[in-house]
Order: sequence, then structure tokens, then C-alpha cells
Amino acid sequence: MPGKATAIITGASQGIGAAIVQAFLDRGYSVVATARSVSKGLEPNPRLALVDGDIGQAATAEKVAQTAMGQFGSIDHLVNNAGIFAAKPFTEYTIGEFRRFVSVNLEGFIFMTQAAVRQMLSQGRGGSVTTITAALADNPIAGLPASIPMITKGGLNAITLSLASEYAKEKIRFNAVAPGVVDTPLHGNNPTPRSPMGTVSRPEDIAEAVVYLTEAGHVTGEVLHVDDGAHAGRW
Repeated sequence: MPGKATAIITGASQGIGAAIVQAFLDRGYSVVATARSVSKGLEPNPRLALVDGDIGQAATAEKVAQTAMGQFGSIDHLVNNAGIFAAKPFTEYTIGEFRRFVSVNLEGFIFMTQAAVRQMLSQGRGGSVTTITAALADNPIAGLPASIPMITKGGLNAITLSLASEYAKEKIRFNAVAPGVVDTPLHGNNPTPRSPMGTVSRPEDIAEAVVYLTEAGHVTGEVLHVDDGAHAGRW
């Protein structure tokens, strides 16, 4: 039951992450939220613990896991939302930018997911890991070049499938949500629709998909596109 379950949300201070935190609180979960300055961005709640830190550092994941166990006594669900993105021509990316994408998008996933899965295994009752990837990873758009960050987002899709298979017998489910354009600070003011439907998603739309995958006990290895149909091909 949500009231007895604890969810960890990364990248939780604004945008999609903050919407996910609110969606889980509304459904009765206890939540540990982390971001660089999450303590300045979210309102206090007795079922909400806040951990400031860089998810690209192993120490942050350790602190988040310790906080979850110390305050709520379990880790039942993890939402890997933290991520960075920048669109530019391939030849203009620097190696420093690439390493930053790897640190936040991939190393952050590894550190936090390893800590959560270790605890889920020790609890012995399963759990779930849901990761925010990107529709652009499998449906590139010529007018929106983002090849280097998509190396990391495509990798997250791939590891989601691998881990779903690896931990199926332990009832730990791994899924992903692949958003298209979402009305968040990441996309700036008045983001341009890039989909057959010609619309822009809200952070709450992504949060609804995350909640579904968290609670869908028979769904694992799924990459759920919330992109107004962009992944369907040309339009």
C-alpha cells in the first residue's frame, strides 16, 4: 500500500521532479527527494525528506538511502529523474560537456539505483525503478540536434531492459518514461511543440505515467513514451 511505501525521487527541486514528488505525496507515499538545492524548492511535509546533493557523486546516493531508511524504514520505489540536456550541433559539444552528461545522467543512475536495489533485495519484497529518458533517443529530429545527451538517454533505455530481466525473479521492476517536449524550465519559456499532436506535455502528465509504472505490478522492461506521438515516426 502507498501509505507504507517509500519512494526516492532524484532531480526533485522543480519541473518534472517536483510534479512527481507531489503526485507520490498525494497518493500517500513517503518520499525522499534529492537535488542540488531541493531544500529551497519544496514545501515541508511530514512524509517528505529532503537531501541536497549532486547525484553524480556516490556520497549523495548513500546519504539519500540512509535518509530513507532512517526516517521511513524502507526503500520501495526509485524514480531516476535527475538529468541534464543541451541541444547543439554534434561538432560543437565539448568533451567537458560530454563528461557532465555522463556524470549526471549515467553515473547518477548507477549510484542511486545500486543503493536502492541492494536495499530492495535485503527487504525481499520487490520494488520498482522508473527512469526518465527521452523520446529523442529513438526518434531523432533533424531540427533539434542532441546527439551527445542522447548517448546517455539511449543507454538508460538499454539498461532498463537489461535490469528488468536480471531482477525479474526478485520482483524488482524496471521501467522508463520517455517524454517529448515538456513545459519545464529545461525547455525554456513557451517551448515549441514537436509532435503529431502539436501539443506540449505538462510535468503532471509525466508524473502520472511514473505513478502508473510504479504501481503496475505486472509491467517491467517497458519504455513508455509520453510525447504526443513523436515516437510513432514522421509527421
